[in-house]
Amino acid sequence: MREWVITNGIGGFASSTDIGMNTRRYHGMLIASLNPPGLRKLILSKVDESIEIGGTKYNLYTNESQGKISDGYKYIEKFEKYIIPIYTYKIKNVIVEKSICMMYGKNTVAIVYRVVNQKAKAKLLLTPIVNFRDFHSLTHDLEFKYKQKIYRDKVTLDFGENKGKINICVQGSKYIEHKNDIFYSMYYEKEEKRGFEAEENHAVPGTFEVEIKPNEDKEITFLCSLEGEYGSTIEELSRLSGSKIIENEKRRINAEVKESKLLENKYLPIEDEEKQSYIDLVNKYIIASDNFIVYRPSMNSHTLIAGYPWFLDWGRDTLISFEGILLISKRFEIAKQVLLMLANSIKQGLVPNGFDEYDMHPLYNSVDASLLFFEAVYKYLIYTGDYKFVKENLYHRMIKIIDNYLDGINLDNNNIRFDEKTYLISSGTLDTQNTWMDAKVNGVPVTPRNGKAVEINALWYNALKIMQELSKKFLKIGRQFEYGMLAQNVQKSFIRRFYNPYKKCLYDVLGDDLIRPNQIFAISTSFTVLDCDKDMAKEVFVTVTQKLLNKYGLQTLANGEKGFVSVYEGSPEKRDSSYHQGITWPWLLGEYYNALKNMIKAEKNEANKQRLKHTLMQFKLNVASTFTYEITNGNTIGSICEIYDSVLPTHGKGAIAQCWSIAEIFRILLDKEE
Repeated sequence: MREWVITNGIGGFASSTDIGMNTRRYHGMLIASLNPPGLRKLILSKVDESIEIGGTKYNLYTNESQGKISDGYKYIEKFEKYIIPIYTYKIKNVIVEKSICMMYGKNTVAIVYRVVNQKAKAKLLLTPIVNFRDFHSLTHDLEFKYKQKIYRDKVTLDFGENKGKINICVQGSKYIEHKNDIFYSMYYEKEEKRGFEAEENHAVPGTFEVEIKPNEDKEITFLCSLEGEYGSTIEELSRLSGSKIIENEKRRINAEVKESKLLENKYLPIEDEEKQSYIDLVNKYIIASDNFIVYRPSMNSHTLIAGYPWFLDWGRDTLISFEGILLISKRFEIAKQVLLMLANSIKQGLVPNGFDEYDMHPLYNSVDASLLFFEAVYKYLIYTGDYKFVKENLYHRMIKIIDNYLDGINLDNNNIRFDEKTYLISSGTLDTQNTWMDAKVNGVPVTPRNGKAVEINALWYNALKIMQELSKKFLKIGRQFEYGMLAQNVQKSFIRRFYNPYKKCLYDVLGDDLIRPNQIFAISTSFTVLDCDKDMAKEVFVTVTQKLLNKYGLQTLANGEKGFVSVYEGSPEKRDSSYHQGITWPWLLGEYYNALKNMIKAEKNEANKQRLKHTLMQFKLNVASTFTYEITNGNTIGSICEIYDSVLPTHGKGAIAQCWSIAEIFRILLDKEE
């Protein structure tokens, strides 16, 4: 079964499988965000549909419970997911088409049925299966406490002051209330495979009945919404048109495609046979990237969700995804909002690494988010030339980040220290994980990277060089000289200390010679700490290529190294133990791509340059072949997963839709500058 996800722009989403059976606790038709983009609740698990034709009832739904699977999937004639998911069922001479769409900016879902009845009288039965729980948890209640207020074709389910109200409407229907009806033991196969509890109970409040005449082509809209600021009253809900919601969503996405300008003549391939493929690619990119852009009202700003179904917005992920999600699509106003939001949240020189799901409190457990901020600002300037915005809003904050890193930071036990002898940055403790390889098992770091980590110091050099450039631009000559001298000392120290001549690569952390992909940052940033025309940089690139690169990404540890794990599976502890111990991550292809372009730019020998250009072309073709197939036929229809196994990696794992996977893959595919 393949999965899909659609979103509402405020952190809520709907997600399920191509046969309509929920296999995760995170699957549902309405996962609402009560404090956007967080505090997410499962509201509507699914709608179980049946149709009566000539007195015979046919169940179209598919669920697994107590060892039995209902077989509504056998009536599915077609499933497709472009902007929205659409199921087509065929029962005798009746066609039922079901389209699912979220109302943008609202915790409202519309499920639109089109029933084409060719002969006999029929009746469509729609039974909502509801809950009101935290989307990370499961419900085992044997009694659901709520009150129903019925208005013939609509109903309000009041779960009390501590939760809220669910409004459901099916225009032109008759609602039949169920008394104390519970769906017992809905089983989630994916949860059991992940080592978690895999069954829960839901409430079944009633059934909507809709009569369909012989030879009638009828549209029926099922609407479900939360009562309140980010939902609709029952009166407002009854006035909504499901087909209009779908039309508005298609119009909104098409406007984004147009505003991206990626379909202008200067971007379109010259060859006619390639144009349609490129147009399809752009549309898939805009649809996929749009899912991650959400609004955070408390900060009056947009932000980026790191991944579905379980992540919120993380600073590190946002900044790595920044160019691929916001800049290549020319979402420049949103890009400014994101930079301002992060800048306004800086504390003691640290850009927040995330926000709490429940109270929105910023979290500062990161040494790299602040350094990645400099790269995002620099990329923003490359795309927009908007130095005025940076000078007035960001430059002075960037100065404070550098000052804090020089003085030392211990917020959230980060233990960030500047070594005055080596000019390098050290961070973390034996118990603190503050780089992107942050997995722990029972409180113990799996990949302890405390000390002087390679990518942190590559980013530290890059940040200093960017500040040197900005200070020159803003006529801050003293700072320009200060940052330039500091960067020069960092570079000399880095080259002297990080090079591992025995493995012809860079130490991952000083004192740790395991071959990991983090060394790629030394040749992938805008200002590389290694000169890309020197042998050391070339050796790093060759080692990463030979030891870590596969078609789905870079492995987090080379085969044969101590602790290498190639398959991500099993209990939470087992999976966390393998997360950064050899598993493949697609987003790292973006850093590899940057490095390859930097190598071409630096190469002075024309023959070598041409060989590198051929390598780049082949690399892009391989990425295109792998991921255009993946986004259509992979585990998640219309998106790219978080991780892949490193032995025959054919099935996406981890988060089903990952922001930086989409950002970096499409940045590679849509980049015309070679």
